Amino acid sequence: MSSPILKLIAQRIALGILLLLAISVLIFAGTQILPGDVAQAILGQSATPESLANLREQLGLNDPAYVRYFHWLGGVLTGDLGTAMSSGQDIATSIKGRLWNTLFLAFWAAVVAVPLAIILGLIAVRYRNGWVDKLISGLALASTSFPEFFIGYLLVYFFAVKWQIFPAISTVYDGMPFGERMQAITLPATALTLVVLAHMMRMTRAAILNVMQSAYVETAELKGLSAFAVIRKHAFPNAIAPIINVVMLNLAYLIVGVVVVEVIFVYPGMGQYLVDHVTKRDVPVVQAVGLIFAAVYISLNIIADIAAIVANPRLRHPK
Repeated sequence: MSSPILKLIAQRIALGILLLLAISVLIFAGTQILPGDVAQAILGQSATPESLANLREQLGLNDPAYVRYFHWLGGVLTGDLGTAMSSGQDIATSIKGRLWNTLFLAFWAAVVAVPLAIILGLIAVRYRNGWVDKLISGLALASTSFPEFFIGYLLVYFFAVKWQIFPAISTVYDGMPFGERMQAITLPATALTLVVLAHMMRMTRAAILNVMQSAYVETAELKGLSAFAVIRKHAFPNAIAPIINVVMLNLAYLIVGVVVVEVIFVYPGMGQYLVDHVTKRDVPVVQAVGLIFAAVYISLNIIADIAAIVANPRLRHPK
């Protein structure tokens, strides 16, 4: 790998680390300016002033904000995410299983959505401006118009309530048989798939159509190659960089944007865990989950940037 590519990759990684550090400051500051008293929220309205003062001292709430931030950041860097105020449980231990559940759900949604989006994008380009292209594009536009909660409730109504094919509540647990787990996540995975499928398909179509205007594509067409062969052999490989970017952004959304879907289906993932502890004003949990979501999102964007850099022939073969 050439040195310009390595330099660009190093710059992207360094920028990602700086961005994550900046987001950690925003997350910490955002949780500190929330209205209300953490100690009061934990002990309740009947707590005495003495007990409130003792709890604030125990939680370090009397320390300056910058001291609390660096103490929290130091713990994160050593793998200590803190302790949940509402339950007293170790946050890292509690998150481990829920993070796995969220990744499991996002993985299977991606397994369906990514290849289907690329295939539909290729078909739409092959029959561009025809009824097939208009049908696919119309359905994609309609799909992007509906928010996640609407799609989720539609799936629950038809497949869980009316037809009773899949469960409305996606309950999973450790040691659950794979078949039962797949049945439990079918509806939330379908909801996530429908949310990201249309955007990936439309961007794939746009990227390939942009490449189709190139001179080498016209040369391939003049050689007598079939339309689909031109798209598959010449247009698609050269449109792979923007497609990778779109796919990675949507994969990041699958993991970070699962909050609404997990709440609808009562799925025990990171999103449900976050919402449960936001209502309890459990600041350490909110900080930990927010930082993990930010790290996942930034990491996938860095991977997308690196893939686009490596896939760029001008960088791989500089003059």
